[in-house]
Amino acid sequence: MQAWLAAASVYRDRRLLALLFLGFSSGLPLALTFSTLTVWLAESGVQKGTIGLFAALGTPYALKFLWAPLMDRAPLPGLTRLLGRRRGWMLGCQVALMAGILALGAQDPIANPGLTALLALSVAFFSASQDIVIDAYRVEILDERQYAAGAAAVVFGYRVAMLVSGAGALYLAALSDWFAAYGAMAGLMVVGMVTVLLSTEPQRQDSAETRQRQTEIEAFLAARGIGGDWRGRAAAWLYIAVVSPFLEFVSSRGWLVALVLGFVVFYKLGDSLAGVMTNPFLIELGFSKIDIANVSKLYGFTATITGLALGGWLLGAAGMIRSLWICGILQLASNLMFAVQAEVGASLGFLALTIGVENLAGGMGTAVFVAYLSSLCNVAYTATQYALLSSLFALPRTLISAGSGYVAEALAWTDFFIFTAVGAVPGLVILWWLTRPGSAVRPAS
Repeated sequence: MQAWLAAASVYRDRRLLALLFLGFSSGLPLALTFSTLTVWLAESGVQKGTIGLFAALGTPYALKFLWAPLMDRAPLPGLTRLLGRRRGWMLGCQVALMAGILALGAQDPIANPGLTALLALSVAFFSASQDIVIDAYRVEILDERQYAAGAAAVVFGYRVAMLVSGAGALYLAALSDWFAAYGAMAGLMVVGMVTVLLSTEPQRQDSAETRQRQTEIEAFLAARGIGGDWRGRAAAWLYIAVVSPFLEFVSSRGWLVALVLGFVVFYKLGDSLAGVMTNPFLIELGFSKIDIANVSKLYGFTATITGLALGGWLLGAAGMIRSLWICGILQLASNLMFAVQAEVGASLGFLALTIGVENLAGGMGTAVFVAYLSSLCNVAYTATQYALLSSLFALPRTLISAGSGYVAEALAWTDFFIFTAVGAVPGLVILWWLTRPGSAVRPAS
């Protein structure tokens, strides 16, 4: 019992408070280029087809691994010297976000649709870039036993920020105008800036293998007469920044790297398949938009935050392997709750139970799974490797689950949610393979 109580002490660490505020800074821009922006566009009279095209603004979040090597290794002139590599990049992104959000709010979507889209895209780009550095910073300042608690702190701040830049921005726009709403959101980026200035820079860690590879590539280039000029330096930097992170990830796991990446893709697939069609299901079942909003905001948000905290506690108490199993099974069971809801019908009380279980399991699974992703990263290449893994993590909800609507059309709702529960099975099968005794990629227990 003492071990389980001691696991809760992880939340007393001051570093988690910093991650909470950085999570707020990370989540704030998202709604401003998605849900809040679409309300603004619709209210302004922008055509629905054009509004649909704005969904492409999410592209930087899916492709952030492409420029993560630059942010992992290169200094940001001026700020890196003053604050360090991680804090310098974070502050630079936050300044760019403040300016971009303010400029976006000053636009007229009807008069300048192209400029509005360009500014929204720039906000999404710097938001995705900030996420790269915050994820790397989180991994580097925490011990492995704190990874789930760190993920919980970041996601808690992220969720609160999405409420602020979603519902909060809409309230401000209703009371004043869109420029005031976006101006207020730009001002809230100060939360992240102050956090960066009050935090400490993690120590840079280059592994012995990294230094050896750098020496080898420089010797290889020097032997060909290009080691001392700009071409040699550029080639050496490119090798260390881009090639080494992926080479290290593959070489440390051999052919089993495909199994690890498969697990990253499939662990939360069942959740993603169900999530896309949850609201259409509830509408068809007979719930009003007010019913859905009330239950989702009251029970859903509270249950998600509780799940995140429980996930952090569970990892410290039960270890990585058991936590992954517990959360994976809970996620599968939460999908079956929707199948039961389909049989029960439009019962508001049962909906509260269903949404509560789904969000609690999802929050726990997210905290533990992000901790697992963090444990896969070599601290010498944190930003690059985590950006790649998080992009794969997003794959089920962006591409694989895109066809779930067609499946829902072909099946009754009860059968559909049973199908989504089955979608969670491949992840558990891969987890069994990864965690079996003697596995070369067995997570630390």
